Amino acid sequence: MRAATAVVGVLVGLLGVSGCGARPTTSAHPRSSSPATAAATPGQRRRSQVPLPSAGPASSSPAVATVTKLLVFVVENHSLDQMRSAMPFTRGLAERYGYADHYEAITHPSLPNYLAIAGGDTFGIRDDGSPAAHPLGGASIFGRALRHGGTARLYAESMGRPCQTVPAGDYAVKHNPWAYFAEETALCRRDDVSFSSFGSDVARGDLPEIGMVVPDLCDDAHDCALSRADAWLRSAVGRAMSGPDWASGHLAIVITADEDDNHHGNRILTVVAHPALHHVVVSRPLSHDALSRAYAAVARVAPLRHAAEAPDLLEAFGLAAA
Repeated sequence: MRAATAVVGVLVGLLGVSGCGARPTTSAHPRSSSPATAAATPGQRRRSQVPLPSAGPASSSPAVATVTKLLVFVVENHSLDQMRSAMPFTRGLAERYGYADHYEAITHPSLPNYLAIAGGDTFGIRDDGSPAAHPLGGASIFGRALRHGGTARLYAESMGRPCQTVPAGDYAVKHNPWAYFAEETALCRRDDVSFSSFGSDVARGDLPEIGMVVPDLCDDAHDCALSRADAWLRSAVGRAMSGPDWASGHLAIVITADEDDNHHGNRILTVVAHPALHHVVVSRPLSHDALSRAYAAVARVAPLRHAAEAPDLLEAFGLAAA
């Protein structure tokens, strides 16, 4: 289903309540429409967004850009207001470029939200179990892009080996969705890599068409303060913006959270940065399905599962995939 009308406007004063909540262990709104789960319990589709006529983005300037690369950074467990209050760098990007102020995560806890981004579905999963507990059949958006001649890469901080399927130290496999798609193991082992590869890819202008960056458990604010995550993003996003992909005007950068702290309606801050965006606020209802659909658009493949029913996040901001 296509979601809602965008409301145009210049950023207004941002208010926030800082804090860090603990994550629950059960899902509030599990969903599943796919039989491609070998070990997941079927769930219900979450409440659909209210269908409204499609409209353009909220923006102070018209869309002029074509996006050929989409890079997504995911942090942990904080709401829209918490992130705006305690993450000055991230808030500054939101003010300069754009953000969605009615963007909701799909459910709780972490894993099904990451799967929604990467696979367009939660696959009925209600916990943060390992790939051994939840081996998924079918395609991820990363695998689909690669099999259609595109490029995809996931960069995971503190991961000891490519496509690592067990947690270790500050590496959390529950935050690495590609590792769960059992039919794509070979692709995952090639292109689900340590974050140590990120800087060289940026410098060469070799970022993938669709990419995800997963900080470790401290740098994503799961175990450490939001200020720590904000400082990490300042470095990592700043590096991405120093490279030729950003300079070309074809790279869009998204910063989002997997979920909130379970106390703010799962409403999270999602920032969209692109040189063509200036002071954009998008108020139409959006979710991780919209992000998954944007990945598909940039990769020039059909959206996966529930993402096919969602609006395109980039289109909501007036950006067009090539």
